Amino acid sequence: MGIPHVLAIPYPAQGHVLPLMELALRLVKNGIKVTFVNTEFDHKRVIESLSGEENVPDMMHLVSVPDGLESWEDRNDLGKLTKTIFRVMPAKLEALMEKMNESETDKITCLITDESMGWALEIAKKMGVRAVAFWPAAAAVLALELNIPKLIHDGIIDSSGTITKKQMVQLSSTMLAVDSEHFAWASVGDATTQGIVFYAILKNNRTLKMADWIIGNSSNELEASVFTLFPEMLPIGPLLASNQLGRSVGSYWPEDSDCLAWLDKQPVQSVIYVALGSFTVFDQTQFQELALGLERTNMPFPWVVRRNLTAETDNAYPKGFKERIQGRGRLSSWAPQQQVLSHPSVACFLSHCGWNSTIEGVSNGVPFLC
Repeated sequence: MGIPHVLAIPYPAQGHVLPLMELALRLVKNGIKVTFVNTEFDHKRVIESLSGEENVPDMMHLVSVPDGLESWEDRNDLGKLTKTIFRVMPAKLEALMEKMNESETDKITCLITDESMGWALEIAKKMGVRAVAFWPAAAAVLALELNIPKLIHDGIIDSSGTITKKQMVQLSSTMLAVDSEHFAWASVGDATTQGIVFYAILKNNRTLKMADWIIGNSSNELEASVFTLFPEMLPIGPLLASNQLGRSVGSYWPEDSDCLAWLDKQPVQSVIYVALGSFTVFDQTQFQELALGLERTNMPFPWVVRRNLTAETDNAYPKGFKERIQGRGRLSSWAPQQQVLSHPSVACFLSHCGWNSTIEGVSNGVPFLC
């Protein structure tokens, strides 16, 4: 038998791509060949954001399949994206795997798929390939989704996932209670989008039974009570950047490495680091309130302002804001976050508290403003 060959397929969102890419890099370091399958749209962004010092290892190949949307269509529309993924990507992935398996030396020996792309587990089973379901977020979120039948039975949600009343929900006596209005499917888009996402979760719950292993980007230290309740999941996290530079590979946007030199000039524990993830969108009022609040702290701050954080980002700042914060505030479109959070000048992290940001901040002992 030749070198093991893993096919890895993330859900097409930055917070899903980065941890699976880190897992893939660790497999490569252990002598395993990896083919990493992004959507065509995401593949283009990842390739364009790679700098010269972030060469992909020889035993990793980055490939792509279409997601079913045109290049100009909005991929923040989770309802539309979810429907086209389920309709288009399975056949494309199967064709890719069949082509790879034509080679005697390049056959796929294992598939690792984001749990949110559960249809890939069906393809692996059909083709006789061992399959792993990877959960990139907090294990508690998956535990909650797997308990949907109980939530329906207890009258907390109806059969379409609609919240019947606002209440705190506790899956076990040792787990933290969750506000029902914060359930993953109830926190995205309009009612139509929520319905599409809910039914996708139900389908993924069914296909999860086809996985030979279930692994999660968490640890017993972080979520012991969840892994006690859900012993089938193997904790392998937190998956933080393990390359020598401490930088993530798989970013959608080029990183502002110069911000590290700027941090070097700041006093120890003096800086508010502001980053709100890859998906958060503000209206102009929220954006301006945050800008004015940062200005009034009179503290130095690097603020990550994605191009699509708000409409017409360049013109969204309060009048005179950029001039008033000159020398004290630094605006970047994207940052090498793990390096920033490990920098001694950082006093706290103003965050949307996505799971990757949470474990990166916690791992560096940085206090949060949530």
